[in-house]
Amino acid sequence: VQLQASGGGLVQAGDSLRLSCAASGRSFSTYVVGWFRQAPGKERDFVAAISRTGGTTHYADSVKERFTTSREKTKNMVYLQMIALKPEDTAVYYCAARYAFSDSSYYTGVQEYDYWGQGTLVTVSS
Repeated sequence: VQLQASGGGLVQAGDSLRLSCAASGRSFSTYVVGWFRQAPGKERDFVAAISRTGGTTHYADSVKERFTTSREKTKNMVYLQMIALKPEDTAVYYCAARYAFSDSSYYTGVQEYDYWGQGTLVTVSS
């Protein structure tokens, strides 16, 4: 599986942005997709995850009610819709994927994912 994240940019606090993760590979429908972010000088942190069916999602507390992840299976695309952005959301955002053992599985650990996109930079100015 190859992943390509896009959609980052420079926005102001309170703005919205949608990130996309394009995947290649015939088995992508069996993969969980996670979103992570890494701010300068900090570790890579979990943001959101979506199960292989799209029926289960999970979010970090810091982004709940503001971020929504979804997937468009026919196009092998996963999205991260971000609203009410804050300066502390500034980071490089990565999408990642791994095989799912069940329809409702999701994973939150960096080490649990096998495939990673190259990252897209989101900068939120105050």
